[in-house]
Amino acid sequence: MGPHPAVAAIRLAVRRTLTDLAAEAGSTFTAPVREPRERTGGAPLAAAALPAAVGTTLIGNAHRHPSGLPRTPAAPGSPLVLVAVSGGADSMALAIAAAFEAPKIGLRVGAVTVDHGLQPGSADRAAQVAGRLGELGLDPVEAVAVRVGREGGPEAAARDARYAALDEAAERHGAVAVLLGHTRDDQAETVLLGLARGSGSRSLAGMPAQKGRYRRPLLELDRAATRQACSAQAIPVWDDPHNCDPAYTRSRVRHEVLPVLEKHLGGGVVEALARTARLFRDDADALDQWAALAERDIRTGEGALDADKLAELPPAVRRRVLRRAALRAGCPAGDLFARHLETIDLLVTGWRGQGPLHLPGGVEATRRCGTLVFRRQGD
Repeated sequence: MGPHPAVAAIRLAVRRTLTDLAAEAGSTFTAPVREPRERTGGAPLAAAALPAAVGTTLIGNAHRHPSGLPRTPAAPGSPLVLVAVSGGADSMALAIAAAFEAPKIGLRVGAVTVDHGLQPGSADRAAQVAGRLGELGLDPVEAVAVRVGREGGPEAAARDARYAALDEAAERHGAVAVLLGHTRDDQAETVLLGLARGSGSRSLAGMPAQKGRYRRPLLELDRAATRQACSAQAIPVWDDPHNCDPAYTRSRVRHEVLPVLEKHLGGGVVEALARTARLFRDDADALDQWAALAERDIRTGEGALDADKLAELPPAVRRRVLRRAALRAGCPAGDLFARHLETIDLLVTGWRGQGPLHLPGGVEATRRCGTLVFRRQGD
């Protein structure tokens, strides 16, 4: 009898991601298949009765796995993949699937759980999650405490602190990638948040399956699958009370907005929003490539942008060129919004002798002698 369908689906998604990572890292190791030994009379031993070899890590309880056999760990020094684990169903399902699949293709798998310090007992909870991950066979495993600031609101500040901790852990351990447990439901919520902010197609494209060292293997699976997988494997999970706190925007989208949409528009809203994200991502990627090529043609020898050539570009491409120029000058990406780009665009399409524009990060945009110049104030 095979694994629960949810377990199988998550393992398959994780296996695809890990296979790509192994290819990128040049790993060619495949864990050997452990053949049943024979008794003196020639009858094979039951698989579950086989003792674990020295150095073998049991992933959970071997009786829970279809093979009935322990996993053989990848060799020391094999490429390492880290999993970001909160203790919730999404990340726990991802972690145990990675622990099951990674050794078979020559990858080591570890985990990082981040203690944001925002709730009583958070340090103890993080230590418990780390201990559970170690029992599941992940190594190295660590709990990292962070200090959450105030800039950008509580959700953004916590996210920034979390990613900073994950980046630091990945650098310190030399990990080839960090796996994140975002699901299709998370993607749908992200699209709705982008719509509410009036963001452009890049924001409506949601979260990418791959960006830098980060990978999201579960974006095509729904949140219910991760809960089913944890239940089927008797993996305890922790439900973060912040996920149900209406003080947080994403929580309101999850528990109030999406259910209303499902009720009045019928089922399939989450899948439709996730599909929208994929379509927008294709469009946004194509426009970004066009903008990168166009920028090379309109940039002057002094690094400014030719305003007449900018005006000839389609608005979607032109604004991407302006965004690239502003970011290069020092604008923080998280603080540069559509309204800023619309104002900069007026220096091209509605030039009436306007003075310099002051952008986030102390950057100034000025039209001068038929060109747009972006520079940090004081430079």
